[in-house]
Amino acid sequence: MRNDIKRLRKALGLRQEDLAQRCGVSRQTIVAVENDKYDPTLPLALRLARELGTTVEELFHLE
Repeated sequence: MRNDIKRLRKALGLRQEDLAQRCGVSRQTIVAVENDKYDPTLPLALRLARELGTTVEELFHLE
Protein backbone atom coordinates (compact mmCIF):
# COMPACT_ATOMS: atom_id res chain seq x y z
CA MET A 1 0.00 0.00 0.00
CA ARG A 2 1.32 3.43 -0.94
CA ASN A 3 0.58 6.75 0.70
CA ASP A 4 0.88 10.47 0.03
CA ILE A 5 1.78 11.48 3.59
CA LYS A 6 5.18 12.96 2.79
CA ARG A 7 3.91 15.01 -0.15
CA LEU A 8 0.92 16.37 1.77
CA ARG A 9 2.97 17.02 4.91
CA LYS A 10 5.53 19.03 2.96
CA ALA A 11 2.80 20.95 1.11
CA LEU A 12 1.47 22.05 4.51
CA GLY A 13 4.95 23.03 5.68
CA LEU A 14 4.98 20.44 8.46
CA ARG A 15 8.04 18.63 9.73
CA GLN A 16 7.82 14.95 10.60
CA GLU A 17 8.10 16.00 14.24
CA ASP A 18 5.15 18.37 13.87
CA LEU A 19 2.90 15.74 12.33
CA ALA A 20 3.97 13.16 14.89
CA GLN A 21 3.12 15.48 17.76
CA ARG A 22 -0.29 16.34 16.28
CA CYS A 23 -1.05 12.63 15.86
CA GLY A 24 0.31 11.53 19.22
CA VAL A 25 3.04 9.25 17.87
CA SER A 26 6.82 9.33 17.57
CA ARG A 27 8.69 10.85 14.64
CA GLN A 28 10.00 7.35 13.91
CA THR A 29 6.42 6.17 13.39
CA ILE A 30 5.84 8.91 10.82
CA VAL A 31 9.11 7.99 9.07
CA ALA A 32 8.11 4.31 8.95
CA VAL A 33 4.63 5.07 7.58
CA GLU A 34 5.99 7.50 4.96
CA ASN A 35 8.51 4.89 3.81
CA ASP A 36 5.89 2.12 3.60
CA LYS A 37 7.62 0.17 6.37
CA TYR A 38 4.60 0.28 8.69
CA ASP A 39 0.88 0.18 8.00
CA PRO A 40 -0.80 2.43 10.55
CA THR A 41 -3.70 1.35 12.71
CA LEU A 42 -7.11 2.65 11.68
CA PRO A 43 -7.16 5.29 14.46
CA LEU A 44 -3.74 6.56 13.37
CA ALA A 45 -4.76 6.56 9.70
CA LEU A 46 -7.81 8.65 10.61
CA ARG A 47 -5.69 11.12 12.61
CA LEU A 48 -3.17 11.40 9.77
CA ALA A 49 -5.92 12.08 7.24
CA ARG A 50 -7.54 14.69 9.49
CA GLU A 51 -4.24 16.50 10.13
CA LEU A 52 -3.36 16.45 6.43
CA GLY A 53 -6.80 17.65 5.32
CA THR A 54 -7.79 14.60 3.32
CA THR A 55 -9.57 11.28 3.63
CA VAL A 56 -8.07 7.90 4.49
CA GLU A 57 -9.15 6.65 1.06
CA GLU A 58 -7.24 9.46 -0.66
CA LEU A 59 -4.24 9.24 1.65
CA PHE A 60 -3.63 5.50 1.26
CA HIS A 61 -3.92 3.62 -2.01
CA LEU A 62 -2.84 0.45 -3.72
CA GLU A 63 -0.15 0.78 -6.35
